[in-house]
Amino acid sequence: MLILTRKANQAVVIDGTTIVRVLSIDGDRVKLGIEAPVEISVVRDELLRAVADENQQAARTAGRPALQDSLRSLGRAAGRSERSP
Repeated sequence: MLILTRKANQAVVIDGTTIVRVLSIDGDRVKLGIEAPVEISVVRDELLRAVADENQQAARTAGRPALQDSLRSLGRAAGRSERSP
């Protein structure tokens, strides 16, 4: 991990394409601006972790018989509605 000290209005350039700029500092809060190419995904860490946790919970519950039965019955219902005129 690279550790840098920056002041307001200073920036760091990553790989020549992504700029992370310190916009303001207010107490223990730092406002960052990130300029990156559209093909680079920029996501807050806590959101990424929350989605990963939800995915793990979903994967654990996917093996439950009641859920599997519900999914099968939804599939049968969807198949009937596709055949109906």
